Amino acid sequence: MASVKLTNVQKIYDNNVVAVHDFNLEIKDKEFVVFVGPSGCGKSTTLRMIAGLEEISDGTVEIDGEVVNDLQPKDRNIAMVFQNYALYPHMTVFDNIAFSLRLKKVPEDVIFNKVTNAAEILGITEYLMRKPRALSGGQRQRVAIGRAMVRDSKVFLMDEPLSNLDAKLRNQMRAEIILLRQKLDTTFVYVTHDQTEAMTLGDRIVIMKDGYIMQVGTPTEVFERPANLFVAEFIGAPKMNIIHTELRREGSDYYVTPFGAHIKVTGEKGELLEKKGIKPCDVILGVRPEHIVLAKDGAEGIPVTLEVNEMMGSELHLHVYTEDGTRIIVRVPTIDLSEAERMKLVNGAKLSITFAGKVMHFFDKDTEKNLLY
Repeated sequence: MASVKLTNVQKIYDNNVVAVHDFNLEIKDKEFVVFVGPSGCGKSTTLRMIAGLEEISDGTVEIDGEVVNDLQPKDRNIAMVFQNYALYPHMTVFDNIAFSLRLKKVPEDVIFNKVTNAAEILGITEYLMRKPRALSGGQRQRVAIGRAMVRDSKVFLMDEPLSNLDAKLRNQMRAEIILLRQKLDTTFVYVTHDQTEAMTLGDRIVIMKDGYIMQVGTPTEVFERPANLFVAEFIGAPKMNIIHTELRREGSDYYVTPFGAHIKVTGEKGELLEKKGIKPCDVILGVRPEHIVLAKDGAEGIPVTLEVNEMMGSELHLHVYTEDGTRIIVRVPTIDLSEAERMKLVNGAKLSITFAGKVMHFFDKDTEKNLLY
C-alpha cells in the first residue's frame, strides 16, 4: 500500500500549451481520490504523469515516499485500468489477466491461484476460457480490472473506466468498484468527467478546470460548501441555479432581493455573513433546484412561467423563467403533489416559487469565490 504526493507538478507541451498548472496534492495510503472536471481540464494528463505515461515538465511525483519522476511505468509498482479496456483480442480472459505475471516469470501455480481468485471476486470465473470478443462491455471492464488486481500494486489508477458503458451498466459497475475497493483496501486514483461517479466513489474529490485545481474536499464538502461558482455549478444534478441579485443588511440581519422578493438569510449562512462582516453588495446567488419549492395558492413568491416539465420518475424537473427571462430549474418530488396539482403543470402555466434563506450560496460578483467559505 502507498501514499501518492504531487508537488508543484506541471505539464507543458512543446507548443507552450500548459495542460496542468502547479498541481499540489497528497493522497493518503488506502484513500480513494477522484479527479473530476470537464473534458480538457487536465485530469487524465495528471493521472498519466503519476503512471509515468506522460513526462513531467516540472515538479515531483512521489509514491510511497520515493520520487518516481525518472522511473519507467513498469518500475512504479502501479496498476492502470484504461477507458478502452486494452485487452489482447487473441488471448483468453485467463491469459489476459495472467499476462503481466508471466512477463515476470511468476510460477504457473501462483498465477493460477491469483487469476482464479481475482475472477471469483469480479464474478467472471465462467468466462476465463472465452476471448474478449465474446464478452459484453461490462465483462471486458471486469477483465481489465482483474488484470490490474493480480499485480499486487501499491496504487490503482483508473482512467474513465466506465465511460464506454451504457447507463445501467455504469450504475452496476460503480457499485462493484465500491465493493472491490473494500476487498482490496488499497490506494485508488480515479479519473472521470461524471460528477455522479465522483460523488459516489471518492473519499475526496479533486475538481479541475483548465489545468487548475478548483477545490479538493469530501463529497459533502464540495456539495455543501463549494469554493467558487464553477464548483457550485459543476457538482449537483440538475446544476445549481444562478441569480444575480443584491445582498442587503438591516441591523444584524441580511436579506437578498431576487426578482423583487425580500428573503432573509437565516441559519448558518446568516451567522457566517455577520461573523465575517460582509458588507451589502451585488452578489451572485446560488440555489440548488431541490431547495426551490412551489408556493402554495395565495402564498407570496416569485412569479414564473413554466416552460418545460421533465418527468423523471420520482420527481419532476420544472424549467421555468421569471419576468426578466432568467431560467430556473425547480426539482419537485412527485409524492409532494396531488394529481390535480400535477395536471396544472403544463407549458405556459403561471406559477410562484420560493426558497429558504438557509439554503442559499453567495459568490463574489467579480472573483466568483464563495463569500462564506
